[in-house]
Amino acid sequence: MRKPIIAGNWKMYKTASQAKEFVEKVNGLVPDAEKLDSVICAPALYLTQLVDAAENSALKIGAQTMHDKGEGAFTGEISPVQLADIGVNYVIIGHSERRQYFNETDETVNAKVKSAFSHQLTPILCVGETDEQREAGQMESIVESQVEKAVEGLTDAQIAELVIAYEPIWAIGTGKTATAEDANEACGIVRKKIASLYSDETAEKVRIQYGGSVKPANIQELLSMEHIDGALVGGASLETDSFVKLLEAGSNA
Repeated sequence: MRKPIIAGNWKMYKTASQAKEFVEKVNGLVPDAEKLDSVICAPALYLTQLVDAAENSALKIGAQTMHDKGEGAFTGEISPVQLADIGVNYVIIGHSERRQYFNETDETVNAKVKSAFSHQLTPILCVGETDEQREAGQMESIVESQVEKAVEGLTDAQIAELVIAYEPIWAIGTGKTATAEDANEACGIVRKKIASLYSDETAEKVRIQYGGSVKPANIQELLSMEHIDGALVGGASLETDSFVKLLEAGSNA
């Protein structure tokens, strides 16, 4: 059975003091790591502080992006070496906002996923279609293409450790949420694609999250679906009460 994973993506929110206060409040409320992987992906400015604050907790800290190179003349970027050095565990790669606003491509996503693994970071790989693509009946082909290009060159062992987040772009920050059935169908397409590229056994090990206006009110239904192993959460991860409720649901899934 795949262990659920709930990851909060704070995006460009919170001050340093707010971030520290959040983690200190949540620390004692995080479920046992044997039941659930609990993650906060915070702005890069706060990563060191939050890793320290969560040291004695089951809460893990992740980054929201990274460069694929270990070092170099890349002003403003953060390297996987730097993230690993401060104790970061996860990194979001290929979020739709990074693709839309910062020119991320399938090729750069693939390079970052490979680099994350080579530096002992667990990638949370994001895939998903736009509203226009969904309306045109292209959801399946878009998602399959993004998955195939992102995982090119990975080993079976790496694939088994990969976390994939299906995030329909039309549901991110809009208040719209895919039905549990629609989300499960899309996550099933992701798993089927991994199986075709690797094996059924490997595909069964991959954890697939749903992301897009996930809240305490809908998390249980989403997690009851066959192919949904967790959630990548935006707004509902910014408040301690709602985030803890998501973790509780995840630990009981």
